[in-house]
Amino acid sequence: MRTLVSEIIKKSGEKVELMGCVSVRRDHGKIIFIDLRDRSGICQLVLTSKVNFSSEGGSASGGEKASQLRNEWVIAVKGQVNKRPVNMVNKEIVTGEYEVLVEELEVLNEATTPPFDLSTDGMEINEEVRMKYRYIDLRRQRLQKNIRNRDKAIAFMRDFLHDRDFVEVETPILTKSTPEGARDYLVPSRLYHGRFYALPQAPQQYKQLLMAAGIERYFQVARCFRDEDTRGDRQPEFTQLDLEMSFVNESDVMDVIEEMFIGLVKELYPHKKIQEIPFPRIPYKEAMEKYGTDRPDLREDKNDKDLLAFCWVVDFPFFEKMENGGWTFSHNPFSLPKPEFMDDFMAKRNIGDILTTQYDIVLNGSEAGGGSIRNHKPEALKTALEIMGHSEEKIKENFGHMLEALGSGAPPHGGIAPGVDRLVMLLENEPNIREVMAFPKTGDGRDLMMEAPSEVSKEQLKELGLEIKKSKK
Repeated sequence: MRTLVSEIIKKSGEKVELMGCVSVRRDHGKIIFIDLRDRSGICQLVLTSKVNFSSEGGSASGGEKASQLRNEWVIAVKGQVNKRPVNMVNKEIVTGEYEVLVEELEVLNEATTPPFDLSTDGMEINEEVRMKYRYIDLRRQRLQKNIRNRDKAIAFMRDFLHDRDFVEVETPILTKSTPEGARDYLVPSRLYHGRFYALPQAPQQYKQLLMAAGIERYFQVARCFRDEDTRGDRQPEFTQLDLEMSFVNESDVMDVIEEMFIGLVKELYPHKKIQEIPFPRIPYKEAMEKYGTDRPDLREDKNDKDLLAFCWVVDFPFFEKMENGGWTFSHNPFSLPKPEFMDDFMAKRNIGDILTTQYDIVLNGSEAGGGSIRNHKPEALKTALEIMGHSEEKIKENFGHMLEALGSGAPPHGGIAPGVDRLVMLLENEPNIREVMAFPKTGDGRDLMMEAPSEVSKEQLKELGLEIKKSKK
């Protein structure tokens, strides 16, 4: 039975079978040292001329065959776990006090020479090269750790919310294009020529519909899609922890997230320190006046990589002026004004002064998530859309289903959507979210492995009723 590399520390003097990749080979003449890597870590193998070597070409004995091994070859070995001599202990790895004296070795698969060095953190390598060979890049210990910790973070959040009676519900990926702020990715329908689905920017409308349906406490580890201009710190698709709660106020939602984040840090990052508990709450106006940003970095020591300064920014303006003189929303059109501004809001007066129940959670100068209490009455949502200049016809076309649902007796509700990728990025002290995603796009939105986006055949376009017109240069 296979033994994981990390398990050899409990098997001194025992025979084991290991499988993994050659990370490093060091040839010392009659003795060859191999650093073997599997999902659990790295250990040292010792190969001598007595090794029985086998491959597809048959078997042979001798270190001269073992010397054929190259980095990233996939091998299986059998041998005995021994303690290393004191002067050869490697304190940098968990298995550093042990080694495996190999008796049998089998090559499971040879490998071409890797396009880059895997012993570094990879930051010195051109991004496009890393993304093209991401399946190799992901073999780095740093990225393996990031992917595993991302998984642990999601598992913790799931368990936390399930323990508090939240229900995980999957909402549709193919939905309707509506004006919610960002550009939609459109999906043409084969059966209904000239009509399109949209990939969700967020499950915003569906989670509010779930509140109208009586679910009361919903969450989802949601995939979101936004066809935005390219930027190094954003991705065309990303993951957020989407949640919504009925019969709550701002503090109720913030308290749940605050408790969850504190628990997550204590569980998965016990070496890190949260600067202030409870998290401070800063009005938007104060944040802008004092820090010049609505994402203030409150760390007392910004050089301390293990210091976490969470805070809430609250009391955002509901609307902001556009260049054409009209109004648009500062965060989303579904937010509820603060109670003291409700009369002005419904009367559509003093629009620039109206504050909303929006709250953003900020960590070390980056927005980690945002949410609000929602307009749960149809007349309030309709008023918000009217202030933004939507016609009666367009409101009915784009949001008629929402108005009907809210009018069916939707309870007061609110929610939030922390970004999973960004949160893990900050906790892992990574410079961008690509370092915590398995298969991200490049900074300009391309998948260099799959060569996407790509052209499609004329037959596919014809079936969809589409024609591509090349733009003139």
